[in-house]
Amino acid sequence: MAGQATLLQTTDAGLYCEAGGFHIDPWAPVERALVTHAHADHARAGNARYLCAQPSVPLLKRRLGADVEVQGLPYGEALSLGDVRVSFHPSGHVLGAAQLRVEGRGEVWVFSGDYKRAPDPTCAPFEPVRCDVFITEATFALPVYRWEAPEAVVRDVFGWWESNREAGRASVLFCYTLGKAQRLLAELTRFTDRPVFVHGAMEGMVEAYREAGVKMLPTARVVDAPKGRAFAGELVLAPLSARGTTWMRRLQPFQQAFASGWMQLRGPRRQRNFDRGFALSDHADWPALLATVRETGAPRVRVTHGFSEALARHLREQGLTAEVLSTPFAGEAED
Repeated sequence: MAGQATLLQTTDAGLYCEAGGFHIDPWAPVERALVTHAHADHARAGNARYLCAQPSVPLLKRRLGADVEVQGLPYGEALSLGDVRVSFHPSGHVLGAAQLRVEGRGEVWVFSGDYKRAPDPTCAPFEPVRCDVFITEATFALPVYRWEAPEAVVRDVFGWWESNREAGRASVLFCYTLGKAQRLLAELTRFTDRPVFVHGAMEGMVEAYREAGVKMLPTARVVDAPKGRAFAGELVLAPLSARGTTWMRRLQPFQQAFASGWMQLRGPRRQRNFDRGFALSDHADWPALLATVRETGAPRVRVTHGFSEALARHLREQGLTAEVLSTPFAGEAED
């Protein structure tokens, strides 16, 4: 795409709109960054100004600092930047996550950011946006990735927690700090009202979701529990970075599990040596990716993040113009 007279083109800093004077989810510091959501591989520090969907503003400030210059735009509201019009539309990925629609030079381009099509009580559902060019993620773009209904997966999580409670063990569930932890806390309200312990690194984002009005189970930090307090029978949510650290010693005895789309396959579960794996993903699976491309009506598709070549090849076989858009990121390792 670089060097072509296109609405969006790649530069050393990331995807750039010359007509609007901005970058999208840049991976190097720029003057103006339009950010799809608050995960670290999309919202990076060092940019002079940020523009995002309104619900994402508190999350960006918690991640990047309270003094960062962030402007929020309500979903669906258009804003003129230079010679283009931009608007954010829900992507269903996490709270505040958005697709970016860019209209100019007689075309409409949509940058999907990360997205999912499964229901999620913690964020606005995905909204298909018609366009001429669709830039889609491909984190799980292989036919083997087909998700079960979220309710069924969370029922399994609750059953695992119950079995450990009966056995006198703690249930340590590793998950992504932004999005997955809050989704679990919200989905589990279907089955219980018991409190859940969390790693301190999760507290800020959990609080941000509560402030946004998301209903979740009550939480307490492990570090605030009285010395000598037993955690047998409790559910404890933690980032994967806490695994194997001294922080976990006081939780013994426990079983360990990981909530991620990568747990769909037995190989990764065995390699990581988890007691259980729960395939709960905040990304679209293979059928959802294909359905989404169809719903946009886009004859041209750019594919990024993850199994990009596999998806681009399949779309070309379906008669679309599809190519890989390379970035430094392969997709979220923790999902």
